[in-house]
Amino acid sequence: MAKYRLGVDVGGTHTDLVLTDTRTNKILIEKVHSTPANPSLGVLEGVQRFFARGVSATDIDFFSHGTTVTTNALLEMKGASIGLLITKGFRAIQVVQSQARESNQFELKFQRPSELASQQMTREITGRIDYAGEQVEPLNEDDVRQAITDLKAKGATSFAVCYVFSFMNPAHEQRTAEIVREEMPEAFISLSSEVLPRIREWPRMSTTMLNAYLEPGLARYADDLDKGLDTAGVATARRFLMQSNGGVMPLGATAGGGRTVHTLLSGPAAGVQATGYVLGEQQGWSQVVTMDMGGTSCDIAFIQDSKPLEVTEGMIAERRLDVPAFDISTISAGGGTIARLTAANFMSVGPDSAGADPGPVCYGRGGDRPTVTDADLICGFLNPEHLLGGGTPLDRDGAVKAVEDTIANAMDLSAEEAAAGIIRLINARMADEIRVQAAKKVIDLATFTLVPFGGAGPVHAAMVADELNIPRILVPPNPGAFSALGLLCSDIVHDYIRSDIREINNLESADAEAYFVGLEEQATTDLANEGLGENEREFIRDLDLRYAGQGYEIRTPLEGLSASPMTADGLAQVQERFHELHQTLHGHSARDQEIEVVSYRVRVRVPVAKQDLPETAILDGVTEPVGERVVTYDGKEKFNAPVFTRDTLKSSVIQGPAIIEQFDSTTVLPPGWTAKLDKFRNIVGERNR
Repeated sequence: MAKYRLGVDVGGTHTDLVLTDTRTNKILIEKVHSTPANPSLGVLEGVQRFFARGVSATDIDFFSHGTTVTTNALLEMKGASIGLLITKGFRAIQVVQSQARESNQFELKFQRPSELASQQMTREITGRIDYAGEQVEPLNEDDVRQAITDLKAKGATSFAVCYVFSFMNPAHEQRTAEIVREEMPEAFISLSSEVLPRIREWPRMSTTMLNAYLEPGLARYADDLDKGLDTAGVATARRFLMQSNGGVMPLGATAGGGRTVHTLLSGPAAGVQATGYVLGEQQGWSQVVTMDMGGTSCDIAFIQDSKPLEVTEGMIAERRLDVPAFDISTISAGGGTIARLTAANFMSVGPDSAGADPGPVCYGRGGDRPTVTDADLICGFLNPEHLLGGGTPLDRDGAVKAVEDTIANAMDLSAEEAAAGIIRLINARMADEIRVQAAKKVIDLATFTLVPFGGAGPVHAAMVADELNIPRILVPPNPGAFSALGLLCSDIVHDYIRSDIREINNLESADAEAYFVGLEEQATTDLANEGLGENEREFIRDLDLRYAGQGYEIRTPLEGLSASPMTADGLAQVQERFHELHQTLHGHSARDQEIEVVSYRVRVRVPVAKQDLPETAILDGVTEPVGERVVTYDGKEKFNAPVFTRDTLKSSVIQGPAIIEQFDSTTVLPPGWTAKLDKFRNIVGERNR
């Protein structure tokens, strides 16, 4: 009996599905239009297509899913109506925040984004815990009950509870949750002591409010998807959701426990995970920059030594979010990004997108504004009969008319010149983002390989590499569904943190061990509640350290040290590692300064069987083109570019300009580039100028 593993990535324009046969390692791919109003419908449509190809629902024994549900809800401000409960006297935290401006410091009209919980939806609660976790003033339960009554009347359906020093003693927050459940059983509750039990009031409050704002929507979506899979006959209980840290969690874990904020980069993280595991660990491409260009956005990430770079704090949609995540930078540069003229008669591209509905003009689904995909079609990069294997014919005449009416006629350009201008602008935006992020990370791009994926990534990759002087690109076998493949390359991962500031030289190793053991016990309990109590697991320990008085910490791994159980020798070793990390990151260290422990971190990893892309014999010989197409890169000079089908590529080198087509994407090879297959059937393109 066949056994299948299914990975599904929901993007802004398309939903990608990858199904692998565990016996033969054969991969099947489906690509359907996303359904923004209810993303689960697109997922289930793709699943039904596999059934139509002869796959039995009962033979699918693993389902993993990456989604942009929470990301889109935040970007579009379509989350829940939330009430905020805070310690009396701390109402101003949401207004003052950290006093830092994350945007352009010279922006005269700077405004913070709107509050997730307005002052009218905020209530101060009497009761106080001190810095040591001791109760200074008891919780006033009448305040809590009155607040719930008031906020419920104002429409609150989800509550964020963020009391001072709750990370040292969560008793007041836990009692508040009990009262909320008594007064309003249907409400969603996010406690800061569960979402982010660490120091700094504003990051903790912001992250907790984000969880409260997004949790109801994700819970509804997960429930709809769960029921839809049941109805379709997919009986496996092994259903998982991708997190921002590259691991997955059970689909049922999305409701409660403060896990929702860990999904805000769910979709982009899957492709990065695939790159790190498949291309890095398995195939040896250790220094990589990824360019995931889909329908609405482009996600940039860096892989060093086969490991995706991570962060523990950051911003998303101008809002503070402090949870472990891949270091991914997202910009509005996708196939559906809309082009227009500014009031000054200059061409502009983005930031808005035509999305899945109506989509680019050439899709013929009602779009009337030119997009990057329309420009790609006009310049000859896309085959009007080939998108999605011919299942989606493209309307070139409609694209030309939209570009002429919107841009070309007003600028006295041909449609080809205007389309080439759109492409140059979007390429420059992606190149600029990669350049800026590389500079921040002190990365020499000349030593890196650019890996494009997403439906539009391989179309633009070589042109972006030209802008950056990156010497090569690597296009994986199924780039349009590469993120979905990443969902089959991920372990179950949960992250835990607990703050308690102490000078490390005054810290007893037994106390440090007690903190780590407490977090590991919490992880063990969570795994048991998720039905994973008997599974093999690995605990990974880190410490957040700083020099005394610093305003920031460095996450310092304990891997390879005498750290489990924690000993005095282990504490000495981790101090030396911190000095070295500080030197590497900031160019200096201060070995004569006292080091403080700020937070304890534990990551639990439950191994999951992963997808393998084995070596494949490449047929010797010269690849014959299946045709040719007129292409232009500047709108003026035109080339007769041979068109190849990826499935028939042999060992010969392909000279640019050339087009390589496949079901889920198209690879464009400009003049001055060559390409050939490697032993894993990746297309490796190299710049020869």
